[in-house]
Amino acid sequence: MLLAEVLEGLALHGAPGLWVDGTLGRAGHAEAILERTAPGGRLVGIDRDEDALLAAGERLGRRFAGRYELHRGNFSEMTAWLPPASCDGVLLDLGVSSPQLDTAERGFSFLRDGPLDMRMDRRQPLTAEGLVNSLGATELADIFWKFGEEPASRRIARAIEAERRVRPIRTTAQLASLVERVCPRGGRRAHPATRVFQALRIVVNDEGRSLSSGLAAACSLLKPGGRLAVITFHSLEDRAVKDFGNERSRDYVFDGPVDVPELRRPKVPELRWLRRKATMPSEAELESNPRARSAQLRVLEKLP
Repeated sequence: MLLAEVLEGLALHGAPGLWVDGTLGRAGHAEAILERTAPGGRLVGIDRDEDALLAAGERLGRRFAGRYELHRGNFSEMTAWLPPASCDGVLLDLGVSSPQLDTAERGFSFLRDGPLDMRMDRRQPLTAEGLVNSLGATELADIFWKFGEEPASRRIARAIEAERRVRPIRTTAQLASLVERVCPRGGRRAHPATRVFQALRIVVNDEGRSLSSGLAAACSLLKPGGRLAVITFHSLEDRAVKDFGNERSRDYVFDGPVDVPELRRPKVPELRWLRRKATMPSEAELESNPRARSAQLRVLEKLP
């Protein structure tokens, strides 16, 4: 996704160096980075999903032997494997991969009936089923509103609480059907359960904390002139990346939630935006991959 734009944003141009793919997935971006930086470029790939790591290892295989290493974990932990100021570029491709969405038993998609799981790392105990069947209506409504921006959050949460009195909610189809009863589609393109599933996934995988910690970690790993490329898929992610970039690229700081010009204090900026607006997928990519329609790419450069 956004492959050509990512390669351009990372300023590879055939240069060797050390690159990090913090959300390795099936290694499509990683493979292209290693090809573009041959023969001397090296890559560290990180993913929480064991299935993704196995598939990535098979894809990269012997062709790039000695030029990459793979780690299972959260990209927020990348400083555990890499020293400060050691990397020429970091890529974070957020959200859920197509194989995760297409595998029913992973529980990420309401389009395929499966267990209500949603864990990127299946070693962790918390699942979406656990959240849906244990939290009260008020807590669920807060999750749906805060992480899904779902306007019917309270009605949906009350319906879930009522449904649980009859039977536990175990599957993706069961939850999606319940949400659709509360909020009929009425000709809308998006399924009514989209925001609810997004919110549950974010909480199950602690994505907000991972992103804020991961952006800071990536910044610390970059050499001067190194690039940070981030692909987001919804407004919460994109807002977090914009806020991080704006804060790190400002030449001043201020106390409190409001920026009062008279109270600003000077500071040296750490990063600069390559461009202020996000880069969107091309029409050709959207035609071949409709799932790219919500993708946005933002790129920052580490200053000396």
